Amino acid sequence: MQQQVASNYEAAKELYAKHGIDVDQVLERLAQIKISMHCWQGDDVRGFMNKDQDLTGGISVTGNYPGAASTPEELRADLEKAFSLIPGKHKVNLHAIYADTDEKVELDQLKPKHFQKWVDWAKENGLGMDFNPTCFSHEKSKDGFTLSHPDADIRRFWIDHCKASRKIGAYFGEQLGQTCVTNVWVPDGFKDVPADRLAPRQRLKDALDEVFAEELNPAHNLDAVESKLFGLGSEAYVVGSHEFYMGYGLQNNKLICLDAGHFHPTEVISNKLSSLSLFADGILLHVSRPMRWDSDHVVTMDDELIEIGKELVRGDLLGKTHIGLDFFDASINRVAAWVIGTRNTIKALLRAMLDPIEALKKAELEGDYTTRLALTEEFKSYPFGAVWDYYCAKNGVPVREEWLSDVKAYESEVLLKRGV
Repeated sequence: MQQQVASNYEAAKELYAKHGIDVDQVLERLAQIKISMHCWQGDDVRGFMNKDQDLTGGISVTGNYPGAASTPEELRADLEKAFSLIPGKHKVNLHAIYADTDEKVELDQLKPKHFQKWVDWAKENGLGMDFNPTCFSHEKSKDGFTLSHPDADIRRFWIDHCKASRKIGAYFGEQLGQTCVTNVWVPDGFKDVPADRLAPRQRLKDALDEVFAEELNPAHNLDAVESKLFGLGSEAYVVGSHEFYMGYGLQNNKLICLDAGHFHPTEVISNKLSSLSLFADGILLHVSRPMRWDSDHVVTMDDELIEIGKELVRGDLLGKTHIGLDFFDASINRVAAWVIGTRNTIKALLRAMLDPIEALKKAELEGDYTTRLALTEEFKSYPFGAVWDYYCAKNGVPVREEWLSDVKAYESEVLLKRGV
């Protein structure tokens, strides 16, 4: 198989070279990209601080596939298995509720020490880490409001939690030598049409101003803010809309998070990247797959993922875009979900890098739309798969669907024995 992979790669290189595409250089570039893989796929967004708490904040995980992680050790083992099947070195995206500590601690009192085992593990595995305050699934979020809550005491709790989270993120960045992106998302909103749309947004703005008041070293921590269109229980109005956070992020030099599932069904974030890049210093991208709504399905190689890859590559936006995944599916093997979603995201970037970008741009500039269309269509059948196979083999991970047998073996030997 390895000989065939190498032979196919050499043949593909010749085809791409005819259009001035250096495939070896493409793979070197691809190897520099880090995908932030979200920990919450592994345990259905339960965390370890209060696992019996019902999911709130418009979050719903469906399915009961066996083998969900129930301890930090199990979750880290599952993440290791997934990373062993994905080419490259990447990052882990952690929510605050995944603190690994025997100490009983509230969200607003979390400190870096409560995540030291995660940091030590990341160092051992050569991984970076990103972070998120957890503003849901808590007694003080049950009515659907956190940073914009009209009760000052409850609002204070969530402000302090977000402030603590930023310091944890900065600690991750300092310890691991890779900048941590700390992303603030809150579920605040009304189920029905509100009488006052402005006041909650004023409270949210004031709360965020306080959360971000302390300057942190940007080499260690970058702040991001994430919008949402609607959620379960906030169908009529979400305080942190796209317009709100785009304005706040641009005014306050924060990364603006674009989540693929957080817009109207006919909107796509691929079409927003170029515009936002002209005004924002950086972008956080959450790659997900909405199915009629923000349902967070496992990322597949669909048209929108391919377009996202094209926009990032053709606009030279990879240097200012932080790419993370955000989906949770309990209807299939959770490790397989990570592998499928992450490999597809990397594949989409590879496909984009192998397009004849300069030739397409030249044809467009000259008004030669015939050539633009012809090249676009012909390159859809160019052998990017042969390049991907070689990249996997070069990185010591399974080629094509060979990874599935590893996951099935792990399921039999590890996952199905949990809780027995």
